[in-house]
Amino acid sequence: MSCKKAQEFLDAENAEFVAVVDARKVKIGNETAWDRLKGFKHIIIGKGKKIIEIEPCEKNKDDVLKNALGRTGNLRAPAIDMGDRIIVGFNDQMYNDFIKG
Repeated sequence: MSCKKAQEFLDAENAEFVAVVDARKVKIGNETAWDRLKGFKHIIIGKGKKIIEIEPCEKNKDDVLKNALGRTGNLRAPAIDMGDRIIVGFNDQMYNDFIKG
């Protein structure tokens, strides 16, 4: 899946954003990603057909980063801040469950 599919989904839902960051230009690596992710109560990650839900804490930091970072070592895109939770990556079912639902 891709950011393009995510954008198409969000356009169809008439989603509004406060800020948009281009992941091709702004790299968010290991420690920066953790600093950002640890502030959420819930992290929902789409990896292929899997949906992974994690509550971040120091104990599971490595697991969070293993799932939230892509092959290049940067935070998977798209990442959507939804208040106390963040959605990382794209999965049709995940978007239907957590953005529509």
